[in-house]
Amino acid sequence: MLNVVVHRGNVQDRDGIRRLLRDAGRRFPSIAKLFADAAYQGPRVAKVVADTGAWQLEIVKRSEAHKFIVLPKRWIVERTFAWIARNRRLARDFERYASTIVAFVRLAMIRIMLRRLTRVTPYP
Repeated sequence: MLNVVVHRGNVQDRDGIRRLLRDAGRRFPSIAKLFADAAYQGPRVAKVVADTGAWQLEIVKRSEAHKFIVLPKRWIVERTFAWIARNRRLARDFERYASTIVAFVRLAMIRIMLRRLTRVTPYP
């Protein structure tokens, strides 16, 4: 199942996590571990994670700010953002409403999934 949550621009990541986890807990009850970037560290987020489910939160931090190093788990998110940004309407902040952005992100991910499902693999 595919889901995306878009917050207003004035909502910090750590403040929007309660809604994100509440929705994720209902839609994806089998989630056991969460990977997040440094924006989600701190006691406030740890309390929200503890209150909303039996999940483990692992913060994936960058090692050096000016060097490119592939970090485990983080590259998956960055790669997905790059795939989504290939869609013209999602390459820049054109949309006014969060619901429109959610719809276009869902369409972009459906497009990616359909390409993978319909890919022809050569037989050996």
